[in-house]
Amino acid sequence: MTNSIRLFVLALCLCFLPACQSAYYGTMEKFGYHKRDILVDRVEDTREANEEAKEQFANALERFRSVIQVDGGEVEEKYDTLNAEYELSVERAATVRKRIVKVENVAEALFEEWRDEIRQYTSSRLRTQSRHSLDDTKARYSRLIKAMKRASEKMDPVLAAFKDQVLFLKHNLNARAIASLKGELGSIRSDVAVLIRDMERSIREANEFIKSMEVQK
Repeated sequence: MTNSIRLFVLALCLCFLPACQSAYYGTMEKFGYHKRDILVDRVEDTREANEEAKEQFANALERFRSVIQVDGGEVEEKYDTLNAEYELSVERAATVRKRIVKVENVAEALFEEWRDEIRQYTSSRLRTQSRHSLDDTKARYSRLIKAMKRASEKMDPVLAAFKDQVLFLKHNLNARAIASLKGELGSIRSDVAVLIRDMERSIREANEFIKSMEVQK
């Protein structure tokens, strides 16, 4: 989908917010871009956001570790460094969550349309095949969205721990504060490991879902 089409549809949605979703999908279909394609596109976007967030959380952990464990240097500079990593982590997490919502929106519209169209079959055999295909797609989607949300939820304790460290350092800009934070690294490292594991699972589920949708074309 070209940028010009995206901008046109975005402008359309801003003008007609109450019917934004239906207007968006209807416009996309006129360009030959159906809900199934939009769903795959949004799953790909969410997978990309997860990959970027996973890298950011891993980098933030390493930065926290290096800043806190290395003696010397201005404490205020260390605070600025850690705060920047925290804020970028928050930004990456927000992007993932926004894209998950977009995936849910188009999936709901797709499945509703699919159910309605199944009733239009005159052939019972084709109706049954289509219903089975719908059920199979919904089952794969259910695994995908659960994995996405599970990873998203695991971001919260990591972000909270990062924020605690940043706030403590902000309120105690001295070498003693740096030393006090070292004891927290173990639990943060554990939380990040769990988060990255779940994000990798979410990415794998996204890959499998995308492949399955491509096979159905």
